[in-house]
Amino acid sequence: MQSSLTVISDLVVAGFHALSDPIRINVVELLRDKELCVCDLCDTLGVTQSKLSFHLKNLREAGLVRSRQEGRWIYYSLNLPQFVVLEQYLAEFRRCSQILPSRICKDS
Repeated sequence: MQSSLTVISDLVVAGFHALSDPIRINVVELLRDKELCVCDLCDTLGVTQSKLSFHLKNLREAGLVRSRQEGRWIYYSLNLPQFVVLEQYLAEFRRCSQILPSRICKDS
């Protein structure tokens, strides 16, 4: 059984990994205001559907986007609770006091 710290850590790692690519960042920016179908994302980003599918898979696996099918079209939207997880992780750094210097290492 995994501890909650491990689960949160896995979510954080997956989230930041998914956000490490410019195309995926652009997808997130496009989905900021509204749900979009794959065809609209492809047109706006100027990428093929196969290339976009790879990036959307990464975002879905990280829990950053949700998808729903309507007819033959798949629509994507942001999964805001996962962004809250990343935001809370980063907020912990604001609470850190000044980082103390390391002890001086001595040669043996």
